[in-house]
Amino acid sequence: MNSPLEQFSVISLYSVQIGYIDVSLTNSAIYCILTVACIRIIWSTLFLDGGLVIPSRYQVVSEMLYEFVSGLVLEQLGSHEARKYVGIVFTTWLFILAANLIGLIPFSFATTAQLVVAFGLSFSLFIGVTLIGVFKHGLSFLSFFLPGGAPIGLAPLLVVIEVISYIFRPISLGVRLFANITAGHSLLAIIANFAWAMATNGLYAILSIIPIVVIVAIYGLELAVAFLQAYVFAVLLCIYLKDAIELH
Repeated sequence: MNSPLEQFSVISLYSVQIGYIDVSLTNSAIYCILTVACIRIIWSTLFLDGGLVIPSRYQVVSEMLYEFVSGLVLEQLGSHEARKYVGIVFTTWLFILAANLIGLIPFSFATTAQLVVAFGLSFSLFIGVTLIGVFKHGLSFLSFFLPGGAPIGLAPLLVVIEVISYIFRPISLGVRLFANITAGHSLLAIIANFAWAMATNGLYAILSIIPIVVIVAIYGLELAVAFLQAYVFAVLLCIYLKDAIELH
């Protein structure tokens, strides 16, 4: 029986070494590129349809998805300035959703179950959000780490707590995505191995239908998790943007 964690192994497909830096092409990188390519091809050929005057069903779907994320951003940020950030939130949401769905295809690779991918997304966006706050408020951004009305005597302790809490934001954001996708795929692999072991055993072959039914049910749950994790990531990104813009 194969290990349920074997599916997450990063395999080098084409080794490239530049000095001390390893820039080899791996299965993880291939599926990241595939995710972006699928989004680009499907969105441009099926959904947009050249911007028809009378929209097709695909164009209606694409507009509904965009309006969903746009409404989420405006609801969280609550300002007209929020419209400039709809693009990055929508792109992030769509990439995570597409990566999650591609990872659910049998014998494919779940890129969002890789800690380096999840942290790459969370830390890059966190740095960008922090820079937005710094450029917008200058040194006043530091007031974010001292709650208003706090006693001066507690200021050193509160600042340390707020800084640690702020630093852990991208960590929790990445770990949440990584852990949920990894747990779901691992559970599917364990039950699939169990079902295969029963199916190849003549004595328990008939009973193998039970874990197969469980797999179908869990697969449906994982489809919901794929959407939910993309949604949660987008919501938290909006909350962090609001904090940076309004210093709340």
